[in-house]
Amino acid sequence: MSENWTEREVPSQRGRVAVITGANTGLGFDTAKVLAERGATVVLAVRDVEKGKQAAARLGADADVTVQELDLASLESVRAAAADLHTTLPKIDLLINNAGVMYPPRQTTRDGFELQFGTNHLGHFALTGLLLDLLLPVEGSRVVTVASIAHRIRAGIHFDDLQWENSYDRVAAYGQAKLANLMFAYELQRRLAPHGTTASIAAHPGVARTELMRNSPAAMRAVFPLVAPLFTQSSERGALPILRAATDPTALGGQYYGPAGPGGYRGRPQVVASSPQSYDGAIQRRLWAVSEELTAVKFPVG
Repeated sequence: MSENWTEREVPSQRGRVAVITGANTGLGFDTAKVLAERGATVVLAVRDVEKGKQAAARLGADADVTVQELDLASLESVRAAAADLHTTLPKIDLLINNAGVMYPPRQTTRDGFELQFGTNHLGHFALTGLLLDLLLPVEGSRVVTVASIAHRIRAGIHFDDLQWENSYDRVAAYGQAKLANLMFAYELQRRLAPHGTTASIAAHPGVARTELMRNSPAAMRAVFPLVAPLFTQSSERGALPILRAATDPTALGGQYYGPAGPGGYRGRPQVVASSPQSYDGAIQRRLWAVSEELTAVKFPVG
């Protein structure tokens, strides 16, 4: 396995179909760009269709790209998007759960979930469950879920107050959401393994310079430009772990890709370890059951 993996090692994706959430900007756009350049049919699944069309135009006239409206903060929108994709796509080879929100003031989704948990985890949980039948028949298909080093920061699955109704801590709420992403990826792999066709793999970008920081506390936004050169990397570099998880022929279900540098902040993508609690199978299974109940989406596996 190459320790200096770059986008040049992404094999041809011709004939493959990739659906990427939040693909109009940042990590999602940079992932879409490389996959389109390698010949994949790419679906930009985005909340703002106009911005999605602008992103598709930036990918060039030769790219095989379409735009699908998807608001992960609305289960109605998730179901509508899944129905549309069943109509327009014969299969899915890659589902990349990338979109997310970080550190907003407390808000709720249309379904009443805390925004970070509802968007980052529950929206992707529901979308994956509704699209999985398009992946399962496809040998070598993958679900790539984008996590974060924030899954280690004041993070836990607070089953007694998943929606942060009693008190709200934006940093801890983001940590919960990204820990949930990882636990979902691991539990999904356990359920997919008997089928032998589809793998669930997680990835994180390190600290990438994207628009995700826009909701950070004011003090953090003020300091960030000063310290950014010391521990961040470009969005293009941040997309490499996602691309490796999605395309490296040696990648295995249940693996977690991230930057190789100290703290996982930046560096070439490689297999990394997540926090000890992220591997807790009992919590993974409980989170899965709660997520099925909250979204009313049942998976065709497990």
